[in-house]
Amino acid sequence: MKPDNRLSAVLHVLLHMAHHGQPLTSEALAGYMRTHPVVVRRTLAGLRELGYVASSKGHGGGWTLACDLDRITLLDVYRAVGAPPLIALGHQHQDPACLVAQAVNRALDDGFQAAERLLLERLAQTRLSTLAADFSRHHHPDCTEAPA
Repeated sequence: MKPDNRLSAVLHVLLHMAHHGQPLTSEALAGYMRTHPVVVRRTLAGLRELGYVASSKGHGGGWTLACDLDRITLLDVYRAVGAPPLIALGHQHQDPACLVAQAVNRALDDGFQAAERLLLERLAQTRLSTLAADFSRHHHPDCTEAPA
C-alpha cells in the first residue's frame, strides 16, 4: 500500500501560506507540494469550506489563510483531507473459522487501535501555530525554499 501523504503535503502548504503572508497561487503551491495545480485546488477546497483558507481570483489573487493558526489542530487538517488510514498494515488471513487467524487478528487489532488512538491524540494536541513557530525558529532568511 502506497503511503498517503495528503496530510503532510497540506501542512507543508499551510506553513508556506503562513510564512509568505500574502496570497499564493495554485501554481506556486503546486511547486511546494510537487503536484499539479488542480490537485492543490481540489485539496484546499475542503479547507476553504471549513473556513481555514480562502481564495481570490484575478491579478494578485491566490490562496490565503482565513483563520488564526492557533485555532487549527493537526487533527482538524487530518479530518479536512478525508481522514486517510493512519496505519497501512493489515491482516494476512481473514478466515473467521481459523483460530490462529483469530488470535493473530485480535492481537494486531489491539495494537492498531492503540497506535491510532495515540496518534489522533497527538494530532489533536498539536496546533498549526506550533509548527509555524518551529519553522520560524529554524528558518534562515538567506536560505529560502523555492518551489520545484
